[in-house]
Amino acid sequence: MRRIPCSERDDWPATAERAGFSFHTIGGERYWDERAYYAFALDEIERGIEEPTGEIDAMCLELVGRATEDEKYLRRLKIPEAFWPLIAESWRRDDGSLYGRLDLSFDGRGPAKLLEYNADTPTSIFEAAVFQWTWLEQAIERNIIPKRSDQYNSIHERLIDAWKKLASGEHLHLAGMTGNAEDAATLAYLEDTASQAGLATTLLDIEGIGLTEDGRFVDLDNRAIELAFKLYPWEWMFHDTFGTRLASAPTRWIEPPWKAILSNKGILPLLWEMFPNHPNLLPAYFEDDPNAQTLGSSFVRKPIYSREGANVALVSAGTTLIEQEGPYGAEGFIRQAPAPLPNFAGQYPVIGSWLIDHTPCGLSIREDENPITGNTSRFLPHAIL
Repeated sequence: MRRIPCSERDDWPATAERAGFSFHTIGGERYWDERAYYAFALDEIERGIEEPTGEIDAMCLELVGRATEDEKYLRRLKIPEAFWPLIAESWRRDDGSLYGRLDLSFDGRGPAKLLEYNADTPTSIFEAAVFQWTWLEQAIERNIIPKRSDQYNSIHERLIDAWKKLASGEHLHLAGMTGNAEDAATLAYLEDTASQAGLATTLLDIEGIGLTEDGRFVDLDNRAIELAFKLYPWEWMFHDTFGTRLASAPTRWIEPPWKAILSNKGILPLLWEMFPNHPNLLPAYFEDDPNAQTLGSSFVRKPIYSREGANVALVSAGTTLIEQEGPYGAEGFIRQAPAPLPNFAGQYPVIGSWLIDHTPCGLSIREDENPITGNTSRFLPHAIL
């Protein structure tokens, strides 16, 4: 694994705009950054990232199976009790999952370490599936990278196949916060992949979802929502006005309710409890667990519910070195052993390892001068050399 500085395409902003990648620059700062790329050997991808990703996903599914049979897990995850039956029934029905992204610390030398699982509403999929592939093709054509370069990336094709499997003739609604540029672009991309799979689709803002007197969710045209993809977290849905009607409404959701278990950072101590000393896991404990003291005075403190690195703190020798601001933490925290990110020329990259329909199939890389990856951390492409 190497970080290789390179020339950028002169026309990349125009290429991004034409592709619908409107958030390539955020607040005047680059989000997409192709002034360098990360290079991997094929063995690093296959054995260092792909295989561990599949193994971690299997462990996560085992955890969901246990949690739906034993309420103590759901209680420890601070999931509201009113939604336990909804989650359990979703798992027993084998409701399908479209995608997920594991965030890993990986340097090409030691085993990849799970930092967290973005299991419910992972973003950066358009950049990973489409725009970095466009970069690869054009960078080869323009002699920016070696001619025989490749990329670990079958995300787009697998999304289309997954939609065909998940939807059996239903009309697909896609909902989220369409006023957010990144969310709107992600929804538009996923709608496009669903259309390529042959599905009829409707895209709407999450606030455009209505409820009929008989408890059915409907769109702005009063059309029943039978199958819905939502780029909106389950923990928010549980507390929204219509949350009490989720269990009785006939809508089938993607991601399914059982993903509410895996989108919770409380799975990190639960996985460590189930699979102690696994090479791809880090020691982790709920903060109120006496065993958390075994981590000593150096650890990463994470809220059970958090997004984009908010309220995450890096503590070393009892001193908080870095802490991201945010609104999270009311439900409690976990402590995780530190896994220092590799440092490439003052940049700290996190590997995002993508699963489509539980199949590892691609990666995204976000880097920052800050070792806590946040919402504005830059996206860099990768290549296999």
